[in-house]
Amino acid sequence: MDMEVTAWMSLHHAMNAKDDRRPFSKATLRRIGRFARPHRRLLYAFLALSVVMAVLAVATPVLAGRVVDAIVDHSASSTIVKLAVLIALLALAEGALGLANRWLSARIGEGLILDLRTAVFDHVQRMPVAFFTRTRTGALVSRLNNDVIGAQRAFSDTLSGVVSNLVMLLLTFAVMIGISWQITLLALLLLPVFVLPARRMGTRLARLEREAAAHDAAMSTQMTERFSAPGATLVKLFGRPARESAEFAARARRVRDIGVRTAMVQHVFITALTMVSALALALVYGLGGWFSLRGTLDAGAVVSLALLLTRLYAPLTALASARVEVMSALVSFERVFEVLDLKPLVAEKPGAGTVPDGPVAVEFDDVRFAYPSADKVSLASLEEVATLDTRGGVDVLHGVSFRAEPGQMVALVGSSGAGKSTIAQLLPRLYDTDTGAIRLGGVDVRDLTFESIRDTLGMVTQDGHLFHESIRDNLLLARPEAEEDELWDVLRRARLDTLIEGLPDGLDTIVGERGYRLSGGERQRLTIARLLLARQRVVILDEATAHLDSTSEAAVQEALAEALDGRTAVVIAHRLSTVRAADVILVVEAGRIIERGTHTDLLAAGGRYADLYRTQFNDNTPLEPVA
Repeated sequence: MDMEVTAWMSLHHAMNAKDDRRPFSKATLRRIGRFARPHRRLLYAFLALSVVMAVLAVATPVLAGRVVDAIVDHSASSTIVKLAVLIALLALAEGALGLANRWLSARIGEGLILDLRTAVFDHVQRMPVAFFTRTRTGALVSRLNNDVIGAQRAFSDTLSGVVSNLVMLLLTFAVMIGISWQITLLALLLLPVFVLPARRMGTRLARLEREAAAHDAAMSTQMTERFSAPGATLVKLFGRPARESAEFAARARRVRDIGVRTAMVQHVFITALTMVSALALALVYGLGGWFSLRGTLDAGAVVSLALLLTRLYAPLTALASARVEVMSALVSFERVFEVLDLKPLVAEKPGAGTVPDGPVAVEFDDVRFAYPSADKVSLASLEEVATLDTRGGVDVLHGVSFRAEPGQMVALVGSSGAGKSTIAQLLPRLYDTDTGAIRLGGVDVRDLTFESIRDTLGMVTQDGHLFHESIRDNLLLARPEAEEDELWDVLRRARLDTLIEGLPDGLDTIVGERGYRLSGGERQRLTIARLLLARQRVVILDEATAHLDSTSEAAVQEALAEALDGRTAVVIAHRLSTVRAADVILVVEAGRIIERGTHTDLLAAGGRYADLYRTQFNDNTPLEPVA
């Protein structure tokens, strides 16, 4: 039975290992060593136990042979009992050591997963927004799951397997040679019959497994996109449900066919190798029995050889595929390190300071900016493309300068794509300016800590994004230590308290993916409540009312009035009616500020702002100043 288990494991490793034939990278090995260093004591104990278990695995067949010899020689029953007790004790010891070794393996493996996952997660959080706009989320999550687990196997499976199998192989071979070198050499002649089919069949099955995995990934992507709230809506409005079902069913049928074919090939393979196992045992018993009848070999030695045979084939088979397993683990490590090596474009300066206390002014000083090319912020493997797009480096902002005094509202208006949202994203350091400076309270944002910027500046975007969590959790994102009465206070100020009180679970109501269980206006007011809870001194509103109906817009505007009261504000709006009361209005076109002034001044000037106003409020509407 051990031979069949060995056959199955050999086939399994051949199917799942990535036969990457790149040379070993010393730099990769050094980095792996750094990750393993915190676990080195457990690792040493793990390897020591693996060696001891290998010795015990070889000792048991030898003792079994001595029992047979004692029986044949009609030795004292006490001798047989002692040998039987010793075999039992070895079995108990092997079981206990196996439990200990499994605990060490799990502790090292899971600890390594923890270290790698947290390292990748923390690193990805520091990446600029451009990284997330280009990367496929599924590909990135795969690095945190599949590749991290693949790397972990290098320690929990491959390393221990190589050490224990090598020790077991050497001990078994030495013992078998000592018993009968003729039978040992003849038994080894059957090894290629055992190993080669495993590798060939494994390669064949690996192709089927990869095809099935590709179909599974495609089905997963289809389900993820179609089962989200916006995806399901799009399919119902414009999609073809019958065609979607047909595509999904075709992939599912192919996976079924591959599964049936794989099961049959595996069964044929295991059956064939079972026959090889039987042939090897028959050789040992036949040739060993012949030697025993001639008096050149003890009966117990024949039994020991038969039992040791499985201890010989198992490590030989495992070691035959060890290189592929090691390379597979290295590939997983390299894919993880590939993400860790991607340098964040926006980094906190050592010794960065904080925004000064008190009211805060916002200043842009001759700011020029170009979005970075893909090769600076992304990886081809994360975008799932052959090569990265090298376009980029073209300025989208050209010498933008303005100042919002403490407590002032500065509004940015202009055509779509003029650069307004880019200006808003530079202020909280979602990107860094190429030249010029952006200051909060007179301090360049590049000289401030990220925490200080977050504590000072809040932003409400047009999509009003919420996590698939409770209303309470979405609010506490702004200030985790906030008390219950503070939550209800900001909900009241955001005109949401009555709505939340009427929900069955109140603050513990789950808002759904991206907040889709709430209306657009409710979602926006909840993000404004979050802003109020954060108590930030500077507010950015990026098209906060762009997609709302008149009723919802009016409710949101009331909430915004609370949010803007006493704060410095930068407001981006297409609807000019929402910014008429701004202290300064900046008209942005093609990355430049072409006009600035109050609503009344800009209307009187009859320039681009007046054209925008006339377009929105009908050509026949007189250009009246604010009353």
